[in-house]
Amino acid sequence: MRMRKLKLMVITAVLPVMLFAQNFTAVIEKNASAVNDSVIAWRRFIHQNPELGNREFKTGAFIAAHLRALGIEVKTNVGKTGVVGILKGGKPGPVVALRADMDALPVTERVKIPFASKVMGEYNGQTVGVMHACGHDSHVAILLGTATTLAKMQKDVPGTIVFIFQPAEEGPPGTEEGGAPLMIKEGVMNNPKVDAVFGLHINSQTEIGTIRYKSGSFMASSDWFTIKVKGKSSHGSMPWGGIDPIVVAAQIINGLQTIVSRQEELTKAPVVITVGIIKSGVRANIIPEELTMEGTIRTLDSKMQEDVHERIKTTATKIAEASGATAEVSIDTKTLVTYNDPELVKLMLPSLEKAAGTDHVIASDWTTGAEDFSFFGTKAPAFFFNLGGMPKGMDPKKAAPHHTPDFYIDDSMLDVGVKAFCNIVFDYAKLKK
Repeated sequence: MRMRKLKLMVITAVLPVMLFAQNFTAVIEKNASAVNDSVIAWRRFIHQNPELGNREFKTGAFIAAHLRALGIEVKTNVGKTGVVGILKGGKPGPVVALRADMDALPVTERVKIPFASKVMGEYNGQTVGVMHACGHDSHVAILLGTATTLAKMQKDVPGTIVFIFQPAEEGPPGTEEGGAPLMIKEGVMNNPKVDAVFGLHINSQTEIGTIRYKSGSFMASSDWFTIKVKGKSSHGSMPWGGIDPIVVAAQIINGLQTIVSRQEELTKAPVVITVGIIKSGVRANIIPEELTMEGTIRTLDSKMQEDVHERIKTTATKIAEASGATAEVSIDTKTLVTYNDPELVKLMLPSLEKAAGTDHVIASDWTTGAEDFSFFGTKAPAFFFNLGGMPKGMDPKKAAPHHTPDFYIDDSMLDVGVKAFCNIVFDYAKLKK
């Protein structure tokens, strides 16, 4: 008899929580599906009107106007052109931040779609095409859809939601400050104090309706390096009369690859070192005096990141020294490792499964792509995941990569992202009681 009473008490205690979760999951499903046509329209409008980093003036104004129409408190010009919306729910709970990036890239679109970008802009002193070639337009639309859905449910929303619309994720122009670091510097994670932060990224090589995630290190840090090699000029017919910085640079480039293949423990985490720019010389028969090369470093372990920096400096300077030249190395950290808090991932997986279905939430490998969302993770537990944008049945190998003129996503299921964010808001509050 006592055992029956105990079981009844447990069922009585648990049932309201279960009903709470089930009821709001159904409401989220309904409201997010209802807003999907608007999410698609917003995404296509933003796609057709892209703006480069720290220049997202019209995009920011569009976002702010929509948030104000929802009755959400709005802060503008945060981190130059960023917008922050604050929704105070009708129920007590934590402060949860949701982030979307707004900037486009200096890429000329080649995709034949009715809303293709025809916008031109200026980048590094050059006139360039401007395109949302990384899907940030879809991120903005998804977060606007999330804000719309949660505003409609405001009396039931637990805690406070901070909607972060971030500029310059791809990096601010020139020597300007920007991106996540500047928004953090201006207090976006402290006013109000954020308890957990979440973000997503569309992926052109993952099928629509699918979510991919990884606990722990998920995306690589991104460092940009510059190596200046100084030799001695000579006539091209008499190389012995000078010190050829081009030959020295070639040896340095090969030496950098031995850091990857012979010096770092690749079973622990991958490392990538890429030289993308080489500048030297003005004439074919003149050995130049100087050469500058620039490149990127990608690591997925913070200690390896530091070690690679030191090895690059040693490799470049010693190879140059061996040839009688000199080498100066500078390294600029653009992003940190995007680290997904393991406990947060474990807690929130059911939220993603409600949004996409259990079979469509897949544990992924790490990626050597980078994200400045990583900086938000230094201020609060963070979880960043990928949302599929590839048309159903397409071969991922044939899908155009991000940052290319042919980048394309199927935007018909962006509501999966809206559902994921909304479920996260309710479930995180419930689990953190």
